[in-house]
Amino acid sequence: MLWIPIDRSLDIPLIRQVYQLIRERILNGNLQSGEKLPSTRALSTELKVSRNVILEAYDQLLAEGFVVSRMGSGTFVAEGTFLEQQKKIPSFHSLNWGEDKNKENDMISFRSGIPALDLFPRKTWAKLSYTIWNDIASSTFGYDIPEGRPELRQVLSRYLLKTRGVDCHPEQIVITSGATQALTLVSKLLLSPDDLVIMEDPITNDIQTIFKTTDSILYPIPVDEYGMKTSLLPVNKNPKLVFITPSHQFPLGGTLPIQRRIQLINYSRKTNCYLVEDDYDSEFRYEGPPVSSLQGLDPEHVLYIGSFSKILSPALRMGYLILPSHLIEKCRKLKWFSDLHTPSLDQLILARFIGEGYLERHITKMKKIYKDRRNFLIHCLEITFSNKVNIFGYSTGLHLIVELSEFHFSKELLEWIEQFGVKVYPVEDHTIEKEKYTNRIILGFGHLKKEEIKKGVIRLHKAIDNFKLKN
Repeated sequence: MLWIPIDRSLDIPLIRQVYQLIRERILNGNLQSGEKLPSTRALSTELKVSRNVILEAYDQLLAEGFVVSRMGSGTFVAEGTFLEQQKKIPSFHSLNWGEDKNKENDMISFRSGIPALDLFPRKTWAKLSYTIWNDIASSTFGYDIPEGRPELRQVLSRYLLKTRGVDCHPEQIVITSGATQALTLVSKLLLSPDDLVIMEDPITNDIQTIFKTTDSILYPIPVDEYGMKTSLLPVNKNPKLVFITPSHQFPLGGTLPIQRRIQLINYSRKTNCYLVEDDYDSEFRYEGPPVSSLQGLDPEHVLYIGSFSKILSPALRMGYLILPSHLIEKCRKLKWFSDLHTPSLDQLILARFIGEGYLERHITKMKKIYKDRRNFLIHCLEITFSNKVNIFGYSTGLHLIVELSEFHFSKELLEWIEQFGVKVYPVEDHTIEKEKYTNRIILGFGHLKKEEIKKGVIRLHKAIDNFKLKN
């Protein structure tokens, strides 16, 4: 008789249990081709289950081809049903998920680029969502156009002209699933193997990775406290694009002055290349007036990328790409091949959120909160480290740079710091040419409350002090 361990305490129906256990034995060869299965009546008696349970399990096996039924003879294992078993991967339950581990250890992470998620305007978003879901036409639930809803593109073009000096028609905007998709579209749109890409160094490692996927060649230009050193742009090269973060250089935080912006535009015109402007963190500027976009100076040579991940939430996966007019149609096709379109209903909610002034009010509110957290982080660093730290890049954005001149943030030191319940991120991770910023770390503060900031800085100081004693 076929022994099958039925477990009535499980949520899995008995029919499914019988089917799965017989299927597994057929696949691993314990039940071989041509072998006869017990009759449904005999097996139901043996397992003390209804005969209908066995009948339905056998029917499922028959439908999938695991068994064959012979009139008057019974049910037999079909030919060609053995599958050699490979080593099983670990159970998902046994995997260590970093997020859960950090929660258990009360880890304080100074990761950059994360907004205050607990301050997302939920009530306003929910109210607008309710209105949109109840008022929209049934046709809106169907497939949409790849470049994005016209309602969002129209309101976005007006908003960006007002706040960032971006000069564009709604038709030049392609709505994307965050800045990452926008960058991926740019790489597919402009680059081929062995094309030259000029970029700031350091620059976020994710962007380097995206451009490398096209087998392009990265040409790094160093940055200083004002951003890319445009005087070092190569005169004897023919780049396809120059990638820059002019409003808030990542990670060092400089703002590109007008003289260097003009140098970049003249360079792009002379070499017939494009400038790709990532308007990173520009909304949260704490020192001086807002800085206008580079795109507004030359819309036909600049591709402009923006995102709502830092302003609102990364979970929205909403960004945009603004293109010179002659690249629009090709980009629309690439977007269609990528994902057909960005979720339509979320676009309509965001359009209403911007159009009714909620976004500007939210940014104004958050600027005050982030500035307060930034000032508190600077105060904690200066008090805790007795003014032995140098702090850079604090005029804009959700992170700052800390330099401890006597330290090299090696893998060993970073792992040592993490054992004290705090995680920091080295600038060196984002460099193309290595060994230039080994004594600098990135400290993100947007998502941390004051008590977490204070605790994190104290832990960091304790870890470094103990590391000095250890060595």
